[in-house]
Parts: sequence; C-alpha cells; structure tokens
Amino acid sequence: MSENTSLQGKSETNGLRKLTTLQLLNFCLGFFGLQFAWQMRIILSGPVTENLGASPFLFGLIWLAGPVTGMVVQPIIGAMSDNTYTRFGRRRPYLMLGAILAAIALWAFPNSQGIAQIIADKLHLSLPVFGGLIVAAIMIWVIDACVNAAQGPYRALIPDNVVHEQHSIANAYLSFAIGLGSVIAAGTAPVLKLVFDYQMSIEAQFVMAALAFLLGMTWTCITFKEKPMQKPSKEDVENKEKPKQSFFENFKSFMQSSPEVYKICMMQFCTWIGVMCMFIFFTQFAIHIVYAIPDLTVVSDEMKEHYATAAIVATNFSSICFAILNLVCFAVSIPIGILSTKFGNKNVHIIALLSMAISYVLMGFISQPTLVMILMGVAGIGWSSILALPFAMLSEYIKEGSEGAVMGIFNIFIAGPQILVCTLIAWFISHCAMTTPKGLNYHWEYSFFIGAAVLFVAAIITKMIHEKKA
Repeated sequence: MSENTSLQGKSETNGLRKLTTLQLLNFCLGFFGLQFAWQMRIILSGPVTENLGASPFLFGLIWLAGPVTGMVVQPIIGAMSDNTYTRFGRRRPYLMLGAILAAIALWAFPNSQGIAQIIADKLHLSLPVFGGLIVAAIMIWVIDACVNAAQGPYRALIPDNVVHEQHSIANAYLSFAIGLGSVIAAGTAPVLKLVFDYQMSIEAQFVMAALAFLLGMTWTCITFKEKPMQKPSKEDVENKEKPKQSFFENFKSFMQSSPEVYKICMMQFCTWIGVMCMFIFFTQFAIHIVYAIPDLTVVSDEMKEHYATAAIVATNFSSICFAILNLVCFAVSIPIGILSTKFGNKNVHIIALLSMAISYVLMGFISQPTLVMILMGVAGIGWSSILALPFAMLSEYIKEGSEGAVMGIFNIFIAGPQILVCTLIAWFISHCAMTTPKGLNYHWEYSFFIGAAVLFVAAIITKMIHEKKA
C-alpha cells in the first residue's frame, strides 16, 4: 500500500501522525457506528417509553441516564484509559467493550415488555404495571453508559495520535461521521416506507443500530493503530503519584488552568442545554404538536389503536427531520473545519450557534411540517459546529498525557445541562397541559423557546473567548 493510501499515518512528528483524507475517513468509521446507535435511541426512545406508560416528566427522568452516566462514566473511563497500557492500545479496549455491551442493550430495549414478562414468569411473579418500563429504563442506562464509555476515549485518540495542526479538521471529520451516521439511522425507515411501502419495525431498527455500532467500532479498532505508549517505570509512577489529586482537585485545576478554559466550558454548558431541548423533546413535539395526536398515556387501548397509524406517520416524520438535520451537519462539517482554520474557531461557531437559535424560535411558532423540516436543516449548521469546534478550541489547553481525563471532565459540561433539561424542563412541560378537541396534550414547543434563549447566551460567551493565534 502506498504512503498516501496507508491506513497508518503518512508522516510522524514525535510519534504524532499527519493523516490523509483516506486515513481521516477510516478513523471516523467507529464514531459513525456510535452515532448511528445514539440517533436511534434519540428518535425512538420516546415512542417506546410512552407506549409503556411514561408521562412527560417520567420520560425526562428516563433520559437522565445519558447525563448521569456521562458525568460519572466518562471522567472515570477517560482517566483509566490515560493509564491503560496493553498490547491492544490505551483506548481501544474501552471502545470495544462499550460497543459490545451497547449492542446487547440496543436489542433488548424495544423488547422490554417481553423481557419483563419472561423474568416475571421465571420468578413466578405477577408482572408489575410498570415492569416493562423498568426494564426499558435499565436498558437506556446501559446504552448511555456504554456510549459514554466509548466516546471519551475516542475523542482522546485525536490529541493522542494526530499532529496539532490537524486537530480541528480531525474533529470536523468526527462531525462528518456523526452527520452521516445520523442521516442513515434516521432515514432508513422512512425511505423504505416511501420507496417500497415497507414499514420497518422499531425492533428491527434497534437491531440495525446494534450492528452498526458493533461493526463500525470493530473496524476502527482493527485498522487504526494507536501511538505506542511506553509504560512508565515504577519510579516515574511513584514520582507522578506523590502529589496525587482527587477528581475534584483535578477538576478545579483544569478550570483554573486558563480563563479561556472556563469560558469554553460555560459556552459548552449553555450550548448543550439548547441542544438537548431539541433532542429530548423533538419526537414528542412532532407527534403531539405537528400531528396533533393527544397524549397516549391516559387514553384507552382502543384509542391507542385508533391513533396507531398516525403515530407511525409522525414518528417517521420525526426521523425525516433528524435525517435532514444530520444531512446538513454531514454536508457542512468539512467546510466548517476549513472555514474555522481560515477565520478562527470562535467566529465560525458564533454564526452557527445563532443560526440554530433562530431556527428554534421559528419552529416554536410554526408547526407546518414542511417548514419544520426546513428549520431542522438550518439547525444542522449549528449542530455540525457544536460537534467539532468546542473540542478544537479546548485542545489548545490540554496537557500531554491527560487527554482522556480532560475529555471526561469536559463531558461534564455536556452531561450536566442534560440533567437540567431532563428534570426542570421536563417538569415544566408536564405542568403546561392543554385541553384539545382530541384530548389532553402538552406544550412541547416551549422547549424550543428555552433552547433558543440559552443558545443566544452561548454565542455571547463564545464572543468573549480569546483564541490562540495559529
């Protein structure tokens, strides 16, 4: 294989590689599978849990799985991977373990009611009213824990193995993979219905996600070789660990390392409140506001059957909207990386955040399906930037050897906002009920107004960040 097409780095500087386009594409395949699975969980967790009896607030509490595991798992796994020395590498063992366990949970999640019934039969117990919902919640926690266990070490592969001047473009390629994975995950079922008049079951979609995650991550782990890391000597370890700090001390040290780090973290915190206002509630918004289907947790089985077809159409519409969002993300990810190299990360990121905030405001007032799809496409510009540029800005301040731990700490400012959205905003929506001719419903669109407000704040904070000159 020639130097330019090798899946290894074409040149090295202190063990760090400058990657070709082919190598960057190969590097991001595992993230493609990870995002494929994550997108399926985002789109379909609402319909699955609502059918099992989850109210808006209970749905939000189930969503707590992502942020809580993110705050706990990513810092721990990130720090562990910094100090892992195996013949398989530092990060790859965590990537593979996360993919295997997540694949099992992805299969189990839509089958939660049946699994709960089997457990009850084996134990000779009557199935609790919310037995299926309990199993579903456990599977969601496993999925999110495994995604977080893989995500931090994967991000850390960039400062580990790639030359500094390629950090922005490498993160942009991960954004590219996230967009592509999300487009295919969200678009498969609607396209099959449109072209072949075949409605793919929710169970089949989750099996597809499990295979994508497992196969994509396996491919990356096999083909992407990590920079060889020599295990430190006993003396080095002792010297390094003499002033051993707790996680909270490391967190404090990280936050105080530079005023710009603090600003980047606050920007990320506000940004992810805005992002999760859409991700958590959009499918329910599509079902209950765009398609005016009443809340199905309080209706009879006969009424559920009456709205079954409409709910499938609404869920497919949500999938199409997420596909459009991520198709735009996919299309602009590389241009955003190039533009950020020319004009600076923060200037490009401000424009992207503002475009997303404006699309949210308009979506909150407009429920016409075609316009909602267009606005989701506009939001995809912001989503693409969010997936790449904050990490590129932060990479300027990461000390060598602490990449995994830093990515784990930084994830707190992604996971923490989700807790607020899952609890406070879900609680707020649950108290914003309305009576419609069809029955009880909720103001799901309020989440977009809240999300837009905090995205505007994130743009203001981004403006205050002073970037290092290239």
